[in-house]
Amino acid sequence: MEHKPCPTIIPEHRLILLDIADQSLRYRLKHAHALLVQPQEYPLPLQELRASFVTLHEQNQLRGCIGSLEPRWPLVKDVAQNACAAGFSDPRFPPLQAQELRQLELHISVLSVPEPIPVTSEQSLLDQLRPNIDGLILKKGAKRGTFLPSVWESLPDPEAFLRKLKLKAGLPQDYWSPLLEVFRYTTESFSRSSVS
Repeated sequence: MEHKPCPTIIPEHRLILLDIADQSLRYRLKHAHALLVQPQEYPLPLQELRASFVTLHEQNQLRGCIGSLEPRWPLVKDVAQNACAAGFSDPRFPPLQAQELRQLELHISVLSVPEPIPVTSEQSLLDQLRPNIDGLILKKGAKRGTFLPSVWESLPDPEAFLRKLKLKAGLPQDYWSPLLEVFRYTTESFSRSSVS
């Protein structure tokens, strides 16, 4: 099955989404809740139901990453919610502080709709993986984990990529079962410094 790419996000709309992510972080620092976005005030492509991840880096180190795998809200709202969550609700990091804003880099990844990969064995999955293109989702019962395509930069070997993803999903790295569900997606990613 040929994978359908994400609809392209034009540069003007990328800037709007980066602004929304930045505003969401700043708003949350001043208020006790996330920025309230009115999707109807934005261009139609940003009102479409799309899934996104927002990743924060500080001095080239991960500072937070939260996202959605399935479309649940208009894209502009999804980005606002995920930016706020990446800054203040990622359990791996303390809540963002105001002085960190000047050092932050915002990364937004907009996901295509995940598509199942039919697999009969771990080797058949490895043979179908497209390094630097595929984001991958593993599901087994209530356990689930994903790696964005950008993770290939630090894990370029497909076997290592899959082992680490199994661990992230709460499975042993040598785990295999015919009940394991596998999905792939692509992303359109863009970034900028949070300084405004």
